[in-house]
Amino acid sequence: MKFVDEYRNEADAQKLVQAIRRVVTRPWTLMEICGGQTHTLIKFGIDHMLPPEVTLVHGPGCPVCVTPLELIDKAMAIARRPEVIFTSFGDMLRVPGSQADLLSVKAEGGDVRMVYSPLDAVKLAQKHPDREVVFFAVGFETTAPANAMAVWQARQLGLTNFSILCSHVLVPPAMEAILGSPSNQVQGFLAAGHVCTVMGYWEYEPIAEKYRVPIVVTGFEPLDLLQGIYMTLKALEEGRWGVENQYTRSVSRSGNEVAQRLLQQVFQPCDRQWRGIGLIPNSGYCLRPEFAAFDAEKRFQVEDVTAQESPLCIAGQIMQGLKKPHECSVFGTRCTPEHPLGAPMVSSEGACAAYYQYGRVTV
Repeated sequence: MKFVDEYRNEADAQKLVQAIRRVVTRPWTLMEICGGQTHTLIKFGIDHMLPPEVTLVHGPGCPVCVTPLELIDKAMAIARRPEVIFTSFGDMLRVPGSQADLLSVKAEGGDVRMVYSPLDAVKLAQKHPDREVVFFAVGFETTAPANAMAVWQARQLGLTNFSILCSHVLVPPAMEAILGSPSNQVQGFLAAGHVCTVMGYWEYEPIAEKYRVPIVVTGFEPLDLLQGIYMTLKALEEGRWGVENQYTRSVSRSGNEVAQRLLQQVFQPCDRQWRGIGLIPNSGYCLRPEFAAFDAEKRFQVEDVTAQESPLCIAGQIMQGLKKPHECSVFGTRCTPEHPLGAPMVSSEGACAAYYQYGRVTV
């Protein structure tokens, strides 16, 4: 397949692996902050191809995985209301809350629907003026523009029965939280190419300078990741820091400025809880006051819902690069994709799901 096969060429991959082996002289720890990258690394065995000096850890790059437990419970509380049509992307439906998940609410009779775009939810609100239509707006900067457009369009259409349950999170503050932690082990980052397609990479330059780390914007195919790893390791070995762009076929320094203007019009930065990690200041988006009428938390008065994480789940440590999934005491036993204790085991981008799916019980 064009634009896929050429980035999975085995001979080219082996050349990059050899280049990595030649450049590495000491131990280094790198982190990717993208669930899609995590799955490519594990699926294609890239972590096993690298020299033993190189350790790959998996950051908080799965938006489903970092959605806080209490927000899942808020979603279920809203979805159970008889007047509500609750809409979501499919990957959120099986994410466990404190007691159940959204598919359980659907099984109990709640009107929970999977959609492929937030604009589908806007159309549902038009079609059902007698119902409250709520869209579960989860994701990094990648999905935020479409959700912003849905809210903007709903206002333009004069819809009063549409709202979003917002859980948008931002990558740069999470990177700073990891780098600023006393327990940090990360020495270089592979930045997510899709986030940077929207936002550019200018936001990462101050972080690289402040913490003196190399950050390489990287794509999602095996050759993308091997080249990004090589670029990061070469910078580390040469004592350089800063931001480089491996994913030039999609990413520019400035990003999609039209999308960024829409985000600024609809959203504003706010503090956000990250599942298993805690509160990170200014690490999320919430609706601006002029769009507050579309805030489902306020509309349905669920702001005060709280929840407690399972003490057995170590997702927070995994997403901070402190542990790997197979180091969890319940990995593959009490926690499986069929019966997950935490979102990383059930999400299609979760690190635990990748290790389980591709047989990484031990590494």
